[in-house]
Amino acid sequence: MLVIFLASLFGLILLNVPIAFALLLTASILMAVLGNVSLPLLAQNIVRGVDSFPLMAIPFFLLAGELMNVGGISKRIVAFARALLGHITGGLGFVTVAASMLFAGVSGSAVADTSAIGSILYPVMRSEGYDEKRSAALFAASGTIGPIIPPSIPMILFGVIANVSIVKLFMGGIIPGVLIGVGLMIGWYIHAKKAGYKSVAKFSFKNLFKTGIEAFWAMLLPVIILGGIVSGIYTPTEAAVIAVVYAFLVGLFVYKELKLSMLPELFVNSAKSTAIVMLVCGAATATAFFITTAQIPALLANTLLSLSGSSPILLMAFINILLLLVGCVMDLTPALLIMGPMLMPIILKFGIDPVYFGVVMIVNLCIGLITPPVGNILFVGCSISKLSVSDMSKAIIPNIAIMIATLFVITYIPGLVTFIPNLIGK
Repeated sequence: MLVIFLASLFGLILLNVPIAFALLLTASILMAVLGNVSLPLLAQNIVRGVDSFPLMAIPFFLLAGELMNVGGISKRIVAFARALLGHITGGLGFVTVAASMLFAGVSGSAVADTSAIGSILYPVMRSEGYDEKRSAALFAASGTIGPIIPPSIPMILFGVIANVSIVKLFMGGIIPGVLIGVGLMIGWYIHAKKAGYKSVAKFSFKNLFKTGIEAFWAMLLPVIILGGIVSGIYTPTEAAVIAVVYAFLVGLFVYKELKLSMLPELFVNSAKSTAIVMLVCGAATATAFFITTAQIPALLANTLLSLSGSSPILLMAFINILLLLVGCVMDLTPALLIMGPMLMPIILKFGIDPVYFGVVMIVNLCIGLITPPVGNILFVGCSISKLSVSDMSKAIIPNIAIMIATLFVITYIPGLVTFIPNLIGK
């Protein structure tokens, strides 16, 4: 059954079948092999996969990201980051990472973060004489911080499928996200020194104050989102709705860059993105049902248990390697929805904190977003920079190495993930 599952899923992916349909076809093949062909059962599991209140946060966070891009919020975040860090050697690289980290606090999507930051900063970096390939690799790698620093759409998905507190997952992603950002900055600093880049501007308290005032309303959004969630005023789903309303009002009345005529296109774009995510959720849930029926998780558990013995350290090492390989050939969302239910019983058997595991898993699969051949963010970076996948893949290797090193740091120092969730005690 394991061979049939792997051959079906990855064979369809290699044939360029869209991931949602590859999952549905794999579920159908498993259903037929099990001898229980029932289209109503397949349909019921697809509906079950999307019938969840927390998942309602996804379309609202996606819409909030669209509103922030056209409403001037993204631009002002970038301007503030540039005023703060633009004076350092190779400053635009630091601005790219810092802006991505700030934007991650108001958007739950890696694609939205990468598109917003890359489209604004990459042309400037190129005009300043920065290496095109390394610049593109930097904004692509920085975009993966989006799903790690809260709010995070993948964390919402993991919270639903694993029945884990989404609030704690959000809080657990803060330190790992910051560590990845700092690591990327250190890597860029070494590159900038070797390349002999100059600073693009002189530091000015006046300019910092001015851009800070202009970005105030933009910077207030993550405070509103996370503050309300942590204090228990509203749920993550309600916070997503508040983010939409706030981004709409700020873009329309404060920055005055959002026009009512833009709304239909924004709604359509958000609806398309939501439809893709929800279809994958439904298809992955159906596949997960038949995987469980075929006892594939038990087989995987026995294999991992035999390899790791009774050592959680070895278990997490093998799981990390497994997820890094899966991330190379599968996008974050389907990988999370397929591997999450398969791995949760194993880590619970070892007494591993599910919040810690969820954050480690998401950080791991975020690396896959910039890893060929299937990395979505890699292709977004290629689209913005007009570079080939081959050139981007070579240039991004140092950033992938930094992220993998950070992954193993948070894996073996769990307190980096659990410290803030334990403080809030929810």
